[in-house]
Amino acid sequence: MFGQALARSLEVEDDVPSSKAMSMFSQLSPTTVSFLLLSIIFVLIKLANRTDQPKIKGLPEIPGVPVFGNLLQLGSDHARVAGAWAKKYNWPVFQTRLGNRRIIFANTFDSVKHFWVTNQSALISRPTLYTFHSVVSTSQGFTIGTSPWDESCKRRRKAAATALNRPAVQSYMPHVDLECNVAIKDMYKDSKNGTVDIDPRKYFHRFALNTSLTLNYGIRIDGGIDEKLLREVVHVERVVSNFRSTSNNWQDYIPILRLPFISRQNTDAAQYRARRDKYLQTFLDMLKDRIAKGTDNPCITGTILKDPEAKLNDAEIKSICLTMVSAGIDTVPGNLIMGLGYLASPEGQEIQKKAYEEIMKVYPEDGEAWEKCLYEEKVPYITALTKEILRFWTVIPICLPRTSIKDIEYNGVTVPAGSVFYMNAWAADYDDSHFKDPTKFMPERYLNDQEGSGTPHYGYGAGSRMCVGSHLGNREIYTVFLRMLTAFEIVPAQDKNEWPILDPIECNSIPTALTTEPKPFKVGFRIRNKESLERWIKESDERTKHL
Repeated sequence: MFGQALARSLEVEDDVPSSKAMSMFSQLSPTTVSFLLLSIIFVLIKLANRTDQPKIKGLPEIPGVPVFGNLLQLGSDHARVAGAWAKKYNWPVFQTRLGNRRIIFANTFDSVKHFWVTNQSALISRPTLYTFHSVVSTSQGFTIGTSPWDESCKRRRKAAATALNRPAVQSYMPHVDLECNVAIKDMYKDSKNGTVDIDPRKYFHRFALNTSLTLNYGIRIDGGIDEKLLREVVHVERVVSNFRSTSNNWQDYIPILRLPFISRQNTDAAQYRARRDKYLQTFLDMLKDRIAKGTDNPCITGTILKDPEAKLNDAEIKSICLTMVSAGIDTVPGNLIMGLGYLASPEGQEIQKKAYEEIMKVYPEDGEAWEKCLYEEKVPYITALTKEILRFWTVIPICLPRTSIKDIEYNGVTVPAGSVFYMNAWAADYDDSHFKDPTKFMPERYLNDQEGSGTPHYGYGAGSRMCVGSHLGNREIYTVFLRMLTAFEIVPAQDKNEWPILDPIECNSIPTALTTEPKPFKVGFRIRNKESLERWIKESDERTKHL
């Protein structure tokens, strides 16, 4: 009885404050109630619009919506939408809100040059993004290109830059000879003397991946273009690359989307991380085993492992390996594939004819061009063609983001240290205030330094953190196209439904991907001189048999 009475007493006492509160609330005027509700809504909106960095005073901002910021407006095509904003408002540089992150977009050639080149010492670090840095990279660490700037990143980048400078790249040309020869030999065989149109994508995936594996581990994946390990590495690296995309992972900007019951990104990222770990460890174990047996081939990682004075730890060595594998198939295959697609198109026939004539002017002797392209670059038109391919198909439309470590002045505005920048490389490479007729594919723009002095394009990024493999990439593209044009006349596929989509954005099979993965298409090959081609292939086979 006492317990029941006490409970009733407590119930009455508990009810008294709430009754008083309701009584007080009912006595408020409608104006006061409206004011309180509006105040609560205002606070909630302010919280929803809060960003990691304060609004930058004086820098134009694109209006957005709560929680999402500008994500909904940007959709799946950040490069073109941001480029359109730059033209519409006449703002080369503006700030946006992507979820709770404040991002600065640079959209013109000169604005990119100002931040990435003129102020490269200030714009040298990288931000960390949740999906790639906290989920995908927990086992192997970050690639060099995605690492924030610190002493470790400095050591890794220095080691990679030394291994990929011009003299070093020249020493790798026998490997480029091998992989280029294998690609052309298989295209020759599979096209059945020009009677069968073929999809060039897998041939160039293998070319780029095997070149990277050879340089980094001293090994290559033997077999055809459908070899199981080859397809696994290419597929996994493409998926992992998309986890670095600035437009593919909304959970990088809206933290609530990271919750397990909302997002599948974490599960997918973990699965692909495990698949990547498996083959990376296999490659490294194979190299260590060969070193122990004294059967290893000269390579970047082998040199580091055998150097008693090397200042790189195991994590840093893994980072270099990861960089070489991922970077090798991130960009060069896209440029090779789309460049070939353009040359095969009706529009590309005249450029192809001009290119072949220019090659023959420099190398009139049979087989001279095939061999000499390995150690010299003496056909200006092919060099110009290489640059125009890299500009026209800017295969990373929105480059990997940068973080400033110092204040940067821009048109009277102080952009504070810690700000995050996105380079709209596609918009900059199509800036009509810098390039004449930017939507026209025109290698001549790079002849006689008409538009190629200084930074010719942003296909490799720019400044202090631009791609360290740019020299190798240029030599690969130059060599492949010089040899392809010497060996074949490249023609449109017989079925028009199999022609390539040549628009630099629409050609991408995954619109939100970090890099361009061309949609399927086919081209035809007409052999210029069957006997000569077979002889050149045999000569390359002989030169590279020890590799």
